[in-house]
Amino acid sequence: MEQENINALDEVHKGATMGIDAVKMILDKVEDKKLKDVLNKQLHEYEDIAKKVDAIYPNYNEGEPHSTGVMNKVMTWSGIEMKTMDDTSNSKIAEILLQGVNMGIIEGRKILNKKKINKEVESIVSDYVTMQEKNVETLKSYL
Repeated sequence: MEQENINALDEVHKGATMGIDAVKMILDKVEDKKLKDVLNKQLHEYEDIAKKVDAIYPNYNEGEPHSTGVMNKVMTWSGIEMKTMDDTSNSKIAEILLQGVNMGIIEGRKILNKKKINKEVESIVSDYVTMQEKNVETLKSYL
């Protein structure tokens, strides 16, 4: 069970840091104030999840939780740049972010469905998935 807890925390931290990176990269392309406010709120939610993981990670592992690597950041940045080259509409921004959010939900649900993690870790994973699911509903209104 110990390794499952570490893997779950690593996966959530990686997803949260990818969310942080993506939102930060895309924010300067957003012109709509309401959407910008939504994305800033989501950014803070991702940061909160990452902080929760950081706070309990030492209970499970001596190292640092996994984050997005330089290559992932470059790929995310280039993907956002390519996809928004001709279209920075709210719909396009929401579409790009929804793709990442859905990947986070899938990974989080897989972890929760295995039920091989303790309650403390499960709570963080559940918070992450719930937050992502709410973000889907919010972003869908911009499509």
